[in-house]
Amino acid sequence: MNKTEILNRLSSSDEERLLFARLLDKLTLTGTRDIPCHTDFLSPKERALAEKCINACGRPEHLFYGGWDEAERTICVFLPRWQSAGAWLESGNSPLRALRCFWPKETELTHRDFLGSVLGLGIEREKVGDILVGSGQCDIIVLEDISEFLRFNLLKAGRAHLRLEEISINELQPPQKRIKIIKDTVPSLRLDAVAASGFSLSRARASELISSGRVQLNHIECVKPDRTVSQGDTVSCRGCGKFVLKQAGGTSKKGRIIIEIERYV
Repeated sequence: MNKTEILNRLSSSDEERLLFARLLDKLTLTGTRDIPCHTDFLSPKERALAEKCINACGRPEHLFYGGWDEAERTICVFLPRWQSAGAWLESGNSPLRALRCFWPKETELTHRDFLGSVLGLGIEREKVGDILVGSGQCDIIVLEDISEFLRFNLLKAGRAHLRLEEISINELQPPQKRIKIIKDTVPSLRLDAVAASGFSLSRARASELISSGRVQLNHIECVKPDRTVSQGDTVSCRGCGKFVLKQAGGTSKKGRIIIEIERYV
């Protein structure tokens, strides 16, 4: 398929069409110049859509990279025939930079404080990766073309004055992930049944949230309560949070499916 055919087949909105067009332009550039090319940062939903596009193109050599293993926001790097993903990572040519912010520990700052301050400087969201907030310090992953600007202009977050320094990507300190383990049984692996268990809701309420478009399965909106959830899938809901179905297998004495969920808290 050519570019127009791929765009027509995959796109369900103008927003998706623009995303796919940008991806295909980067892929074409890699093939034409025989060099690695990368996108801006992609949200989890955009990454899921990008994977659809990449599959439609025959899965050319690529990797998603966000600076650390569990990065939520990542760039997509298309690789030339002569370079593997491992070789690219070891080459030192990553376009990502990390900035560490310090402020007085008596002031409590949140992810929203930092994101608001960054965007308030006129920086586009796709130029900024994960924002890792800890106690008295925060690591911000950005594209190299804005790192120097941010280092000299990001002076405050919330009411706190900041001091910034650039660090190596290898020095990132992600905050400890807080999760709640939920062990339960469900009548089936339908999305409404699993979501009800993961978010501690009635099944009717879970079905209502799904039908209203508030639930995402693997970062893509899903409005079908009967969609099957598989082990390893991520389910999120606006206003309720996010969880991963870690295990699904075996049956209880009553014939219900035994599941284990990791819910982010």
